[in-house]
Amino acid sequence: MAKGPHPVLTRKLDQFDDYHGELVVDHYRWLEDSNDPETLRWVIEQNAATEAWLVRVPTREQIRTRLKDVWDFPRYGVPFERGGIWFQFRNSGLQNQSVLYAMDSARAHGRVLLDPNELAGDGTVAVTGVAVSDDGSLLAYATSRAGSDWMTWQVRDVASGEDREDIVSWSKFCLAAWAKDGSGFYYNAPTPPKLGTEYVEEIGSLRVLFHRLGTNQSEDELVFEPGRPEEIPEAAVSEDGRFLILSVRHGTALEAMVSVLDLEAPDRHFRPLTSDFSCTARIVGNLNTTFYVLTDDAAERRRLVAVELDRPGKEHWSEVVPEHDALLEDVVHCGGVFVCHHLEHACSRLSVVRRDGSHLRDLALPAIVSVTPDQHTSGLEGRSERSTVYFELSSFVDPGSLWEHDVESGVTRLVRGSATSIDPAQFVSEQVFVTADDGASIPLFVTRRRDVEPTGEVPVLLVGYGGFDVAITPGFSTSQAVFVERGGLLAVAVLRGGGEYGKAWHDAGRLANKQRVFDDFCDCARWLESSGWSRASRIAINGASNGGLLVGACLTQHPELFGAAVPEVGVLDMLRFHRFTIGWAWKSDFGDPDDPVQYRWVRAYSPLHNVQQGRSYPPTLVLTGDHDDRVVPGHSFKFAAALQAAQEVGSTAPILIRIETSAGHGAGKPTAKAIAERTDVLAFLDAALGLVLSRENPDA
Repeated sequence: MAKGPHPVLTRKLDQFDDYHGELVVDHYRWLEDSNDPETLRWVIEQNAATEAWLVRVPTREQIRTRLKDVWDFPRYGVPFERGGIWFQFRNSGLQNQSVLYAMDSARAHGRVLLDPNELAGDGTVAVTGVAVSDDGSLLAYATSRAGSDWMTWQVRDVASGEDREDIVSWSKFCLAAWAKDGSGFYYNAPTPPKLGTEYVEEIGSLRVLFHRLGTNQSEDELVFEPGRPEEIPEAAVSEDGRFLILSVRHGTALEAMVSVLDLEAPDRHFRPLTSDFSCTARIVGNLNTTFYVLTDDAAERRRLVAVELDRPGKEHWSEVVPEHDALLEDVVHCGGVFVCHHLEHACSRLSVVRRDGSHLRDLALPAIVSVTPDQHTSGLEGRSERSTVYFELSSFVDPGSLWEHDVESGVTRLVRGSATSIDPAQFVSEQVFVTADDGASIPLFVTRRRDVEPTGEVPVLLVGYGGFDVAITPGFSTSQAVFVERGGLLAVAVLRGGGEYGKAWHDAGRLANKQRVFDDFCDCARWLESSGWSRASRIAINGASNGGLLVGACLTQHPELFGAAVPEVGVLDMLRFHRFTIGWAWKSDFGDPDDPVQYRWVRAYSPLHNVQQGRSYPPTLVLTGDHDDRVVPGHSFKFAAALQAAQEVGSTAPILIRIETSAGHGAGKPTAKAIAERTDVLAFLDAALGLVLSRENPDA
């Protein structure tokens, strides 16, 4: 491997903080201020050093060309209908942002309704939320700039394609929910931030407001304000338009208290449907005052129950779909029946169930696929008055095919297949089960070219997440597919802390148990070596956000297990994560550093605070975005600086950081930026895993 560039010297502060009697140094606190001129210079210098290293990788341009070729195919989102008009997001291939079409039918060509590519020449303005009024006449759409989580809502007339004067700014973490009569919509927003602090400062409580069309945002009605700062509300309007449904959670915890407001009642007040935070509860539909609720109450892997508004006590709940061995991930009320989406060992299964709970049929799906959610739908789209449900299926080597199922006839049809240049027949995906050091069985998906055999030298990309009850299922990534196409093995780990098996699986990898997630991941790496596929120096690890924490923790605990590491937009400073933007909400999964007991949990694995001076770390490429206002870039800045300073003297393994400009946590990233970023990641892996040599030093 070629030697790395001369490291950028990062100024150290003698900053010490007292955490419950322990003094902890924070040498790079100054890097938390992304707008400071010194930080901006540091970013430029680090990017220049990274580019100087990457430009010497001879396969970089070859990778870029292939990525662009594979990326360039038409993509179609799951269509949805309102008022007889159909809507669908599409991308012709290399468009920076997908375009929203309006159509007369689900299969029609239609017309462009909203093209985000016209909003910014470089594609850095993305549509991050859409909601169509019940009659299909009005579109509320949210835009976000430079990858930020901040949303600005506007309203477009569907027939004319013209925008109204309504503008709602400083919204966050919500969808718009239209009133039945189209008079306005509900949305979430905190108190607006002070200008200049919007990408860093902790945000206050999210409130639910109602914007009435034709009025100024300052006149918006306050509908709900949390009684406690850690409460996060979500507002929705029932499909029949009669009820406003309010769900409140503590941070990112899934347990919710659900209340219902009858919008037709003269005495309008919220009535509880679930009275506490003892279980998860999500309304999937209603018939008058009977609500169908997806919950984990008395059901580790969830069940569907019917709850009467006049008798909401749990003793009166009526079970519709009982708990199964497979997790009940989602339910759609469609054509008078329920379409149920189960996860069986993290793979999707679909079935149709009558309202009385009797099983109608299973849908025939391939073995290793998932119903694919996107930014605007759950991946499963249906309405109670229509008999057709639409869904998209994807796998590790197939970017997605669009399907429809008629619940009355039982017929399933392919609407549109994928058109990528990747040939799924040339690859094979399997699922194995790794025995963890405590005896638990950890699912691991492995994908390879059919001709790749376990020689002990196969380059591996091991990917994981393991947190926040998020399910990691088979899904297509262009860069991962190209890695496999070039002879690599993709290994995707299903770790505890995720959402693949229910509450106990999630609880086994959060709070005091968070270390278990890292142990599971390392056990998967050991299996890849002991099974004969690879060896430590050929195994790279990758993850983003909470997955970036995963990579950072495993890298600092067991650097000997890996040949390369790519942590992306990671939560890497576990002592200060809660002090920025929405970080306080993550205490439900991580714990609270301000609590003396929970501090010990996070201090033990915090990547930044477990970097050891003089230790030999494998080649590492840290990725972040300068406008990331979810996991602020200071996490990555400080971690990269600490690793660079600590790396063993004389090591040729580079510690690099790539900071994308005008980019955030990942959502809405323009295609051009995504291709450039993935090119650099694959080029880095080529060189770091010893697959290519430097032009300048072929004997290195």
